[in-house]
Amino acid sequence: MDGLRFAFGTLTVLPARITRWDRDTARAGMLCAPLAGLVVGLCAAAVGGGFLLLGAGPLLAAVLTVAVPALMTRGLHLDGLADTADGLGSAKPAEDALRIMKQSDIGPFGVITLVLALLAQVAAVYELYGQGWAHGAVAAALAATVARLALTGASREGVPAARPEGLGAVVAATVPVPAAALTALAVLLLATASGALFSPWDALRHLLAALAALAAAELLLRHCVRRFGGVTGDVFGALAETAATAALVVLTLG
Repeated sequence: MDGLRFAFGTLTVLPARITRWDRDTARAGMLCAPLAGLVVGLCAAAVGGGFLLLGAGPLLAAVLTVAVPALMTRGLHLDGLADTADGLGSAKPAEDALRIMKQSDIGPFGVITLVLALLAQVAAVYELYGQGWAHGAVAAALAATVARLALTGASREGVPAARPEGLGAVVAATVPVPAAALTALAVLLLATASGALFSPWDALRHLLAALAALAAAELLLRHCVRRFGGVTGDVFGALAETAATAALVVLTLG
C-alpha cells in the first residue's frame, strides 16, 4: 500500500497521501507506476469517448483525451519534457545544463518540443478515433500505461541520479533489473491483449507500439545519462511524454 500511495501521490493528482518517503517505498512505487498510468489512461479514454458519444467530433475528443493526462499530472511531465529539451538543446556541460533545467522559465527548445509533442499526440488520437471510439480509447489507456512503465525502467539499478536531491535521487537505481523486466513483460502482455480485442493484426500493432515506446524512452534515457550524469525528475517527465507520443504514433501506422 505504501508503494501504491507513492505511485499515485507522485504521478497523479489523485488523493493518495504519501506516508513514507524512502527508497524502499520508492522501489515499490516505481513498480506500481504502470498501474497509475493505466488509471490516468482510462480517465482520458472515458472523457474522450464520452464526448464522442455526446456528439463531439473526433478532433475535439482527441484534444480532451490528451488534456486529461496533463491535468492529472499537474503538467509535471510536460514541464519535465520542456526542461529536458532546454537542457539538452543548450549543448552546455552537465552542471550548466542542470542549472538551466531548474529555471522556472521555458526556453525555445522547450517550447518547440512541447508544441510538436502535443500536436503529434492530438493528431494520432484523432486518427485513432476516426477508426472508432474504442480504438482511440484503448490507445489512450495503452499510451499512459507504457509512459509510466518507462519510469519503472528508468528507476532500475545501474541508472544513477544526476542530483543528490529531488525525485530523481529518491527513485534512481531502486528497482532490481529482474523486477523491472517482469513488470515490462506484464505490460507488454496487456498491450497485446488490448489489441486482440480488435483483431490479430491489432494485437501485433499494440505490442509493437509498446515496444517502440520503451525503445524511444530508453534511447532518451541513455542520452540524458551521458549528458547530465544521471536522471532527474525532469528527465522522468520527458521519458513519460516521449514514450506516450511514440506509442500513439506507432498505433496510427499500417
